[in-house]
Amino acid sequence: MITQKKFLIAEQEFERELFGSFDENIKLIEDTLSIDVILREGNIVLMGEEKNVDLAYKLMTELQETVINGKSLDRQSVTYSLSLLLEGSEMMIKELDDVIVVTKKGKAVQPKTLGQKKYIELINQNDITFGIGPAGTGKTYLAVAMAVSAFKKDEVSRIVLTRPAVEAGESLGFLPGDLKDKVDPYLRPLYDALFDMLGGERVNKFLERGTIEVAPLAFMRGRTLDNAFIILDEAQNTTPEQMKMFLTRLGFGSKAVVTGDITQTDLPDKKRSGLVQATTILENIKGIGKIELTEKDVVRHELVQRIIKAYDKFEKREEYRKSKREKEKNAKNPKK
Repeated sequence: MITQKKFLIAEQEFERELFGSFDENIKLIEDTLSIDVILREGNIVLMGEEKNVDLAYKLMTELQETVINGKSLDRQSVTYSLSLLLEGSEMMIKELDDVIVVTKKGKAVQPKTLGQKKYIELINQNDITFGIGPAGTGKTYLAVAMAVSAFKKDEVSRIVLTRPAVEAGESLGFLPGDLKDKVDPYLRPLYDALFDMLGGERVNKFLERGTIEVAPLAFMRGRTLDNAFIILDEAQNTTPEQMKMFLTRLGFGSKAVVTGDITQTDLPDKKRSGLVQATTILENIKGIGKIELTEKDVVRHELVQRIIKAYDKFEKREEYRKSKREKEKNAKNPKK
């Protein structure tokens, strides 16, 4: 049965935010919920099947509250709100109001998904946090934001950012230049996040003073890091020995965040990832938190979510086929 319901616009800014560029947000809502959204006499009329209109009305209410709270609506935030709505989740994006830090350009850095919000909460609550998930989920960027926030509040006296310098072994000899020239390309994402939040000039000053340190993981050996916020990025490429070495660097007054994507390890086939092993060994230890972000937490182009899902399906299918072949092989050649 086709019905219609009027939604009253309480904030004029909401109308601009809701419709977006070339009405892209409205088209997205219409296509997803199979309804028509019409702007009439300064208010919105929702038309379609009753259950879909009710969902759309709830969505409009949530989105308007989000705008009233000072947030903008982009395609990603509307898409995410729709996905939460269709899942029947009681939580909505209006609850993602934690501003971690403000960038050099005045942009607020805050979680954009419920998974990211939980990630931030775990970092606040624990001395060591493992953030695991695919590309684009904000693992590194949000960790750097938390480090900068702690540094600005004088909760720590320095920031240490590290990652395995190259894939599975830290062999730096093939690149031209001195050690800094060899290492910097692998640490570029960490520099980029710092420059975004503090500005290039301030970052360079802090680097000169040693209050911010960006270094390959090999440089962490033998050190104790007190009163520091330490981030180990691309941790899926650590060996078990390297991971143990890193985790035991933690000193008094320090906090560590370990990020990685276990589906993209560059270690040799027979070498187990230190990240995978550590999350198993350290499970349920007080003071250590762990979160697994998913494709729902991706905040890049929406195609990235689809790509991750497609690869996920492919890998599961391949695992099933491999397992099936092994069973058939064992059945033909039973062990005596």
